[in-house]
Amino acid sequence: MEAAQDLASRVEFIGGRLCLDFTNTNSNRGGVEDHERLMSYADLVEWGRMAGVLSQAEARRLRAAGAQHPAEAGRVFARARELREAIYRIVSTRLNGRIPAAADVDLLNRMLSQALAHRRLTATRDGFAWEWMPAADDLGWMLWPLASSAAELLMSEELARVKECASQNCNWLFVDASRNRSRRWCDMKDCGNRAKARRHYQRVRGSGGRRVS
Repeated sequence: MEAAQDLASRVEFIGGRLCLDFTNTNSNRGGVEDHERLMSYADLVEWGRMAGVLSQAEARRLRAAGAQHPAEAGRVFARARELREAIYRIVSTRLNGRIPAAADVDLLNRMLSQALAHRRLTATRDGFAWEWMPAADDLGWMLWPLASSAAELLMSEELARVKECASQNCNWLFVDASRNRSRRWCDMKDCGNRAKARRHYQRVRGSGGRRVS
């Protein structure tokens, strides 16, 4: 429980899409040191539970299986980070009007092919929904919805509304749902306030310490 609470203090869900929230478990890419939120396979599973990818029971089973098979859990965790960074680079590159690297698109396609092979249509009271059909011993199946979410976003008109936080040490991605598409920050309470404080400090310093309006 303590580990879950610790992770909850390190992550936020402000991206507007599952795949963007996943990329936002890392930040400050390209800086002196990135800010990694996922430190282990157990963190990955707990994040999946928090994001709604996994139920409580599914998360419990995966944590137990990961503890029994630590080598495989480590490989899945490494793949998860690789997938996350590939999704980030693909989206960020497109936002800058460039073509993503073929290696990143290939990595996403490999994960997507696994995902599509384990997805089936199921009837619900409200209509129909996709259901994932993982093998009992598959520790990495929670990556399938993430790959699927990325592919759906990349093929949608909503991609034009995706932005990268204007803070230099953030890199978080989000869907700008504002009416005039004026949102600049991942979170006004966080990066936005820091930017305002920085601008205020620079104005005060530029005025020689005199108060400025």
